Amino acid sequence: MDTNNAVWIVVAVLVAVVVIGLVVLATRKAGNKRRAQEADRIREEVDQESRHVEKRAAVLEETEAKARAAKAEADAKAAEAARLANTAASHRDTVTSAREDLDSRREHADKIDPRSPRTSRDDDANNSAERMKPDTSAR
Repeated sequence: MDTNNAVWIVVAVLVAVVVIGLVVLATRKAGNKRRAQEADRIREEVDQESRHVEKRAAVLEETEAKARAAKAEADAKAAEAARLANTAASHRDTVTSAREDLDSRREHADKIDPRSPRTSRDDDANNSAERMKPDTSAR
């Protein structure tokens, strides 16, 4: 019986090792399945968030395009404003010059017209008096 008992003990140990191996294998398989499911869930979340980020990127690009267009329009308007300001300044210079010329011609006509109440001596006195006054037109 000793050998018979020894055989049964060896068989029992082998069966125990096989059962333990199967339990370990089943546990490992269940753990792998859980990890695979978790990985799939994470991938799905990443896909959803990726779609959301892509939509935001499209909005970003659209907004940047609008900003570039608005800046280009503002630059064009600024250039137009500068051009108009230069044109106005040119007209102002022309008008000032024309007024000065007209004033000079009017004074000349007054000087040579005997009917004019102003005489050349009055003009000289008025001109020198006006030249001595401080210029208040710039204030």
